[in-house]
Amino acid sequence: MAQEGIELGTSVGYALKRAATALRVAMEEALAPLGLTVTQYSTLELLGQRPGLSASALARGTFVTRQSMQTVLAGLVDRGLVTRPSTAPHGRTLPTRLTEDGEDLRAGASDVVAAVERRMLDGLPPGGEQRLLAGLVACTDALDRSAPTATPGPTT
Repeated sequence: MAQEGIELGTSVGYALKRAATALRVAMEEALAPLGLTVTQYSTLELLGQRPGLSASALARGTFVTRQSMQTVLAGLVDRGLVTRPSTAPHGRTLPTRLTEDGEDLRAGASDVVAAVERRMLDGLPPGGEQRLLAGLVACTDALDRSAPTATPGPTT
C-alpha cells in the first residue's frame, strides 16, 4: 500500500528542482566547449563583478564547500585564468583576481550562459520573467526568515 505524499505534478518544490537541474545540464553542455564547468564559470563571473573575493566568499557565492573551491581555484590558477598572492596582504585572506585571459573567457562564457537563460525563459508569457524572479526572491526570503538561527537545546 502506497503512502500519500506530495503530488509531484503540482509540487512547486519539485518543479523548481527539475528546472534547476535542467538549467545546470544546459549550462554544463554550453560551457563544455569553453573548457568550463558551471562552478568554474560562476567563480569567474563572481570575480568579474567583485574582484578580490576570498576563497570562502567564492565558495558561498557558488554554493560549494570551501574545500571544493580550493580545488576549483587551483585549476583556474593553473590555467592562468586567476591570480592569488602567495601570502595574504592583510590577515589570512588571499584575494583572488581574474587575469586578462580569465576576463576574456568570462566574457565569452557570460554570453553563452545568457543564451541558455534566454532559451529557458522563452516559454514564459510577457512579463513572466519579472514575475518569476520576484516569486523566487520571495520564496528564498521566506525560507531565509524562517530558518532556525540556533539548534534548540534540551528543555529542563
